[in-house]
Amino acid sequence: MATFVFFVFSLLCLAMAVNVLRPHYSHPKWIVLSFLLGWLTGELALHVIAFQLIVVFLFVVFGAVDSFIPAVSLVICVLSWLFLSYHYFSGYKAKGLMDQIVIPHRRKEDNSSWSRHEELDTFRLLYPFYSWTDPGVQNIKDVVYHKVDGMNLKLDIRRARTTANFAPVLFQIHGGAWTHGYGSKKEQGIPLMVEMAKRGWICVAIDYRLSPKATMPEHIIDCKRALAWVKEHIKEYGGNPDFIVTTGGSAGGHLCSLLSLSANDESLQPGFEDVDTSVQGCIPYYGIYDLMNEQNLQLTVGLDIIMRKNIIKQTKQENTEIYRHMSPINHINEAAPPFLIIHGDKDSLTSLGEAQYFASRLDEVSKQSVEFAEIGGAQHAFDVFSSLRSDYVLLGVAERLEQWHRDFLKKNKGN
Repeated sequence: MATFVFFVFSLLCLAMAVNVLRPHYSHPKWIVLSFLLGWLTGELALHVIAFQLIVVFLFVVFGAVDSFIPAVSLVICVLSWLFLSYHYFSGYKAKGLMDQIVIPHRRKEDNSSWSRHEELDTFRLLYPFYSWTDPGVQNIKDVVYHKVDGMNLKLDIRRARTTANFAPVLFQIHGGAWTHGYGSKKEQGIPLMVEMAKRGWICVAIDYRLSPKATMPEHIIDCKRALAWVKEHIKEYGGNPDFIVTTGGSAGGHLCSLLSLSANDESLQPGFEDVDTSVQGCIPYYGIYDLMNEQNLQLTVGLDIIMRKNIIKQTKQENTEIYRHMSPINHINEAAPPFLIIHGDKDSLTSLGEAQYFASRLDEVSKQSVEFAEIGGAQHAFDVFSSLRSDYVLLGVAERLEQWHRDFLKKNKGN
């Protein structure tokens, strides 16, 4: 019996490793499972290997490895560990990728190179959720920014305990398929917000109405409401309402892109049409940019299903106009703010090809910089906790944010 259990365990180890390297895209019932296993196994690969080593050690101690089949099982386990190790340490490639984005701008500024990558914190790699907290960062929770449909919409504000006035602002929009129970401001974008708060930024994470109760465009209307509140009140917390960069992942990547490209669109600002909803930059992670999928670049079928059932509650044929109006790609314009678009090449929930196409279209039209970071080995939500890959990306994104702010200060010097 122990021999059989050990063999099954080894096959599971191998299946998990293969799923990390080759995630499943096509079947709606397997997409989410493939994502969850690939996400956790891939970014926590060393922790997974350590756990599996303990299990194998116990099998050995209790005499399960005493014949040919258990020996084969052990070889299978070792093979899976080699796959996972390769995947994890391929995260070093993210360093070179982010260097290619930030170093040229750094040299334009002061003819120097960038050495922030030398500060990678190995303690955070051992304790992946350590990046969620810092004793020098204050978190002001659940500030009400609007009341609608009998509910209070709230936001959290992270800032250094000693923050100068007119600090730059990072505006975080959480993901989770626009749907209740799949995401909130309490667990997304936190490592980046903590990092930027340590650097003196004011970081705002918002709630918004969620489906199935909410129907598009209510999600983006709430995001714009939150932005309007920030512009009016962020001075009270030390922030500069004239410099706000928005970010978010997945559905948050969709919403922050749509918000950034549809500035002052009166149809998305009912009751506050006169408020300026422009921002000074946008960093979407693994977003969705074309709900119509007009270029047929979406690899998964899940998006159409949740849009029809829960989010828009109509098919593309029934209401083509709303699908197009809710697609960031249809709001591309030459006045777009700078963009840094982040997407993993192992993402099984949103399409790398669509993100590439969106970036190329935006780059053709926008007068500002458009940069695309294709993160090798990254699954959806890879940035939620620390790993080699996510921390290298985090430091690169943080440096690019700082560069945008320095450019802003130079342009507005003396004003």
